[in-house]
Parts: sequence; C-alpha cells; structure tokens
Amino acid sequence: MRGILTTLSLLMLIAFVGTACGGRTSHSTTETAPPENYGDVIASDAATDLDPSLQAAVGWAQRFTYYSRSGINDSTTRVTGILLVPKGSPPSGGWTIVAYGHPATGTLPGCGPSISPTLLDSSGVVQQLLQAGYPVVMSDYQGLGSLDKIRDRPGRDTYHPFLDSTTVGYNLIDSVRAARQLIDRAVGQASPSWLAFGVGQGGQAAWAANELAANQGWNLTLIGAVAVSPVADINGLADAAQAGTLTSQQQLDLQAFLAGVKNGYGDDFDLDDYRGGIVKQKWDALLACDTAGLEERAVIAGQITPEDLRPHSAAALATLRGYLKRASLPQGPTQAPMLVIYGDQDPLMPAAWTEAALERACEMGDVITIRHLPNDAPDPLDMPEALDWMAQRVNSVPAPNDCGGQTS
Repeated sequence: MRGILTTLSLLMLIAFVGTACGGRTSHSTTETAPPENYGDVIASDAATDLDPSLQAAVGWAQRFTYYSRSGINDSTTRVTGILLVPKGSPPSGGWTIVAYGHPATGTLPGCGPSISPTLLDSSGVVQQLLQAGYPVVMSDYQGLGSLDKIRDRPGRDTYHPFLDSTTVGYNLIDSVRAARQLIDRAVGQASPSWLAFGVGQGGQAAWAANELAANQGWNLTLIGAVAVSPVADINGLADAAQAGTLTSQQQLDLQAFLAGVKNGYGDDFDLDDYRGGIVKQKWDALLACDTAGLEERAVIAGQITPEDLRPHSAAALATLRGYLKRASLPQGPTQAPMLVIYGDQDPLMPAAWTEAALERACEMGDVITIRHLPNDAPDPLDMPEALDWMAQRVNSVPAPNDCGGQTS
C-alpha cells in the first residue's frame, strides 16, 4: 500500500487520513430564500482561479453554499463546495454527476479544499474524472468552509465533526442535489443517477452516502460508490489508546475525533478524561490546517507520548468505545454496488480493521468488489480500474460481487 500513501500525501496536506464519525470570487452571486431544503443552493459564484492544469478540463465551474444535515443532531447546516463541469454537451439523459469525497484536510473553518486553486492537491483525481466525462461536485464537509460562507443563525452547527460518517455522507448526497440545481440552471440537464468516489475520509463519506442514499437521496439514484482507503471500522482506536500502541497518525486522528465529539456533545463529554501532557497543552495547535500551523503541528506530533491520549478510567474507555462504534462503518446495508480498494500500509486503518468492516457489510447483503493491494501494489489513484468500474455502472453492467462470488 506504499503507492496509496505516496499519492495520498499529495492529497492530504499532511497524512491526516480520516473519515466521518457519527451516527447514523465573485461574479454574479445568487441567493435563495428559505425553506431550508437539503441540497438547496444558498449562494454561488463563478470559480475563475483554478489551477491551469485543472482549468484545461473544465467547461464551467461554480463555488457554492448549500443546505445539508448534521449527523449529530439532525439540524440543518450550511456547507460549502465546488462544482466542476467538463467541456462539451451533456449526453442523452443528462450528466451523471460524481460526488467526490476528499481526503481529510483538517477540522477548522477554512480547511475546505473548494477555495484552493488545486483543491488542496485533489486536482489530479478530479481532472481524471472530468476527462472521463463526469461533472464533479466536491463538498468541503460541514464546518470546513470559510466562516463568512457557513455562519448561520446563532446556535447552528458550524464545527466539523471529524470522523462523523453520517454527517459527511449527508454532505455528499446533498451536494449532488445542489449540483443538479446549478447544472440545470446554467449548462444543461443533469441525470438523477449519480456516483460517489472518495479517498480516506472521503472513502468513508462515499460508503456512508451509499448507506444513507435510500432515505436521504429522495429524487436521486446512486448507481455505484468507490471507496479508496476508506476509514471504516475504527473501533480499535479505543483499545490502542488504552494499550499505548497508537501510531503517530492514529494519535493525530484520535485527537481530532475527540475534538469533534466535544463540539458535538458539549458538557456530556469531558475532554480531560482522554488527554494529558503535550496533547492537552497544545490542543488547539494540533488542529491547525494552515501552512504555518502544519509545521508547528508536525513538531508537536513528534512529542506525543502514549500517556497523552490514554483514557483516564475504565468508564472513560467504555465511553470512547461507544462513540467510536457509533462512528464506524458499516451502520446498515448499502443501496448500490461498491468498489473498495485498500492496502496493508495505511497509517490509520490496519488492513484487519477494513476487512472486519467488509465482512460485516457482506453479511448485510452488500454488493462489493474488493481490491486488497499488497505492499508493492501499484498506486490505486492511477484509477483505470475504478473508472472502468464506474463506466460499467453507468452502462447498467452487473457489478462483480466478491461477497458472494457472483454479480449483481
């Protein structure tokens, strides 16, 4: 899986691989008024400052703010994102949109990739999807957009619930509804059929969206989901923290997870039951996503000891297990076939954890094409197999099912 890590390092600013936790410039700007329907576009602006290599594949692009849903408390939230449409005319039946779930980029407002000309180094993957003829919509995920875009009425959730799979799953689904609105208004027809594609935290978002699509997707039809190095079953973080065996990446992601739980549950969750030493002293600095902050964060990360993230009591350990179980996938059966690509060297997700999630998903009746890449495997983000798998779903070819050794 070394190939995965090489490319992911370009996609993540720093190896901040994560996933979702939780339960189940200005040219003409448009504003829409309530009601706050999930996926309604609140505001949109032409994206004219994209990296030239990306711009070459784009016919039309918009940054936008839309309504979505919190997986923590079901409140309506404001989320930012970007839509990129390929050059040319839509095919018969309309464009099939791909919702791209980006790798983890941080946990604070301003950490979203939509404002970056290179999409925080996700441009290579997005460019390949565009060249394959798909419009691509990328959500920043709840709480990662600029505060001036996401700030809502007092009391609304503008934080990022890191590792809340339900929230990012909702964010992906609702971004597709928003993208269809924008496409239908401006450049042609969008199909109700769509695909999900995600890496790392985005892989969990794509998987979670597949589980949620039947209820949250109303007028949409998800026809397939690709999850590369997905953060799925993270139950093992609690026992690893207790045993003092967390990897460096797991330490950083657990800290960010704890911050998200605190933001989501407030006084019901006591952070000081789970942190000490330099983690407690430098808590805010460890959450940074800006360039200068990342340099300091890397220095601090090298000083974290096992004691700094060890639960302080048996009760605290049991509580952490509960939150992680609520965050882990699968939570339920999926709607559409799925391609899962994972390897042996993921710094957050040991292969055994991914395999445990896949085993439970298969038991639920999911249709999954499974690609387990050994240490020396080629980089999955070359994407030929993923693109071919997606094209087959568009063309209604039955998906290979490695759960049951059959197609469906």
